Amino acid sequence: MVLWIASAFAAYFVKGVCGFANTLVLTSILSFRAVNADISPIDLLLGYPSNLILAWRNRRSLDPKVWIPLSLLVLAGSIPGALLLKNAGTGTIRIVFGFVVIFLGAEMLLREYGHGLSASKSLLGLIGVLSGVLCGLFGVGALLAAYVSRATTDMTGFKANISTVFIVENTFRLFLYGALGLFTTEIFRTFLLLIPFALLGLFLGIKSSGVLSEKFVRRLTAVLLIVSGISLVIKNLP
Repeated sequence: MVLWIASAFAAYFVKGVCGFANTLVLTSILSFRAVNADISPIDLLLGYPSNLILAWRNRRSLDPKVWIPLSLLVLAGSIPGALLLKNAGTGTIRIVFGFVVIFLGAEMLLREYGHGLSASKSLLGLIGVLSGVLCGLFGVGALLAAYVSRATTDMTGFKANISTVFIVENTFRLFLYGALGLFTTEIFRTFLLLIPFALLGLFLGIKSSGVLSEKFVRRLTAVLLIVSGISLVIKNLP
């Protein structure tokens, strides 16, 4: 249980700093000791209040033109996601998306140094569609971060809008997981044990982000995107 506590603290510290990547951190640490069927429901329960807090703290930077269409894309992603899951190997799909995430993370990092691609509406739309499918398929938010980073001008706007999209997606998954019977008594016990440490990590991360330069946080976000993509590829190699 010490590993779970440390993982929850670390995952939500990173979320407090960057606004996402809690699932990446939590899953990366715990996947050696626990199965995804136990990790995902707990991360969902921990992430829901965390997203509410981040969205409320940064609510003045919410942009309906960003979070509403992206939320709709995420929900719509469950439709092609279901078809892909039925007719194609999920491992192959994850590898493809992993390389897409690596590319977008690298491009975001290069953009910080003045060498990125131009943010055309067509490219932004393509990223939005892909992010909706990926999140609908696997609940992975890496491409959401790539989309929102292009559609917002600062980290306050980034956190506000991506957290609101996560709230919409999380609400859908809460009902889905409930219908599938993934929320057990043991899951809720673990959640109640971990939530104080997750919230402590979140608030320390928020405080740290206020001290760190925005440029550093943006670059850290780009690096986390690249790591997310690499993780998707490695975990699904045959």
